[in-house]
Amino acid sequence: MYYPDPRIRSLDEGYYDEVEAATFPQPRLRFRNQRAAQEVGLEGLSHGEWLDYFSSFKPLPDNLSKPLALRYHGHQFTHYNPQLGDGRGFLHAQLRDHQGRLLDLGTKGSGTTPWSRGGDGRLTLKGGLREVLAAELLQALGVPTCRIFSLFETGEELVRYDEPSPTRASVMVRLSHSHIRFGTFQRLAWYKDRLRMDRLVAYVHEHYYPELPAHPVALLRAVAQRTAETVAGWMVAGFVHGVLNTDNMNITGESFDYGPWRFIPRYDPDFVAAYFDEGGLYAYGRQATMVGWNLQQLARSLELLVPGSELAPALEAYEPALQAAFQRRLLRRLGVKSAGPTQDTHLVQRLLAFAEHSRVGWDQLFFDWYGGVASEARAAVAPTAKQYTGAAFSALRNQLEQHPPSHPERLHNAYFQEDQPPSMLITEVEALWDAISYTDNWELLDKKVASIRQIGEVFPDLGEQEATPTG
Repeated sequence: MYYPDPRIRSLDEGYYDEVEAATFPQPRLRFRNQRAAQEVGLEGLSHGEWLDYFSSFKPLPDNLSKPLALRYHGHQFTHYNPQLGDGRGFLHAQLRDHQGRLLDLGTKGSGTTPWSRGGDGRLTLKGGLREVLAAELLQALGVPTCRIFSLFETGEELVRYDEPSPTRASVMVRLSHSHIRFGTFQRLAWYKDRLRMDRLVAYVHEHYYPELPAHPVALLRAVAQRTAETVAGWMVAGFVHGVLNTDNMNITGESFDYGPWRFIPRYDPDFVAAYFDEGGLYAYGRQATMVGWNLQQLARSLELLVPGSELAPALEAYEPALQAAFQRRLLRRLGVKSAGPTQDTHLVQRLLAFAEHSRVGWDQLFFDWYGGVASEARAAVAPTAKQYTGAAFSALRNQLEQHPPSHPERLHNAYFQEDQPPSMLITEVEALWDAISYTDNWELLDKKVASIRQIGEVFPDLGEQEATPTG
């Protein structure tokens, strides 16, 4: 059932600006996330209604009457930028899912706003395609992520100076558990707007952390723990976000805004997603550190309300939560049971040492050895079988003997009868785009999304979290 709940209006205009959506000459639906629509009671929309709501941006019933471009600042590659804000997107609607969570429908590529800074407010079709792929695979691998709800090609051509132009345009809608960013708090701290900061903290507590005491310290600790869970999820998935600026960090810990992302071909801490990240600031192996730095900036913003000495202990929740989540998620993706803290730590260390030494494919390693030694016969005939030799592998193999399979029955699934698991390397992304760009063939995308979703069906427990104290 559809439950509209535009709670953002409880905050005043100091947090957002009313805007108009762009009009598009020839919108064509390219992706409709029926699974996500079902969660929020919109699965019954006709094609025409979907077109009206998610390309023309007609207001949804009893929802926001006008789109809202949210205001925020942020650190971009550690440099503070007070000129940010929703420059090519807006908040279109808020609604409840079947669990009662408040969710946002936000856009990307929907036109200019007061925060466009001279940009055209548009999104390339290739950019929209990449957002779909990243969100789908992260969800399948159990990582807290936004979902791409809708993607329309708009019938426009765009000029971009960092890729072949002119190129096709799109407008995207994402379903997220809040669009409130670290940068939202930073902006209020910049202006020393204590009253609105206090209101924002109360809003976030009421709608996203109602189980906690309404205090900035409790909020910061909870955000640190949720964010740690997401970062651990990225690392185990082999995901590199690419642009971990504070305006790309969500107050609920959910990841979103997938620009120059990549999945690592093999374990490499120095792997970089964005061509413009020349110093490797946001490399795969630096993500945890940089997200910790971003949390420090959130804490500094909250010093407008609470002394830093009181906030500092809340930040200490991040590192242990990250380590615990990484270990738990890695064992779960490997399909083995815990053998106790010491043995689990040894397994993680030996798996990473072997992965770095052997350069075996990251996804392939988990696929070949799912269930530990229960998959030894499978691994012996895998395309990568010759790589499972040497001292580093022997250490890993010996450690795996200490960890029985957690779900041995899954090895009978058709998923494990293939030679390789579904993956999403840059070559595959480019092949999908070439099929669309040159021949308008969308079948490959449909097949890829279906194969990705199979991961979530085979491993429904990858994203399960253990209860942690947050108060």
